[in-house]
Amino acid sequence: MTALLRLAASSDHRDRADAGRGLASFAEVPAARRKLLELLLDTADTFVTDETTEALVRRGDAEALAIVCAGAAQAGHDHVDHLYGTLCSTLVVYESERDAAVAICQTFLDDPARDEQTRTGAAAVIAALTELRPVLLLAK
Repeated sequence: MTALLRLAASSDHRDRADAGRGLASFAEVPAARRKLLELLLDTADTFVTDETTEALVRRGDAEALAIVCAGAAQAGHDHVDHLYGTLCSTLVVYESERDAAVAICQTFLDDPARDEQTRTGAAAVIAALTELRPVLLLAK
């Protein structure tokens, strides 16, 4: 993880994007969480935002989605577009994956252990995902 944290400080956007993909595996580690949030909001290149968001969403657990939610709450206009675009394109195929992400984010709303940014971002992510119509729906 130390090498990935160093890579995240690179001046090359491709290195930072690689670091975001790799650090997503360590989303439960506080140092990785802080760096992943920085990479989501990368001021130099939204490619880093896209790659980091996708890696976290594909991980698909509460630790990863909490970082995405916190990023959504802090993101400026350009980053919000990229974050939501990547979030939706990653979850557009299977209804079950979209529903699982919504269910996880729903737990953040009333969880006093979650910070205000995560709860605020969770509400916005839920709103974006509930508008998303996946390609493959569950059989009823």
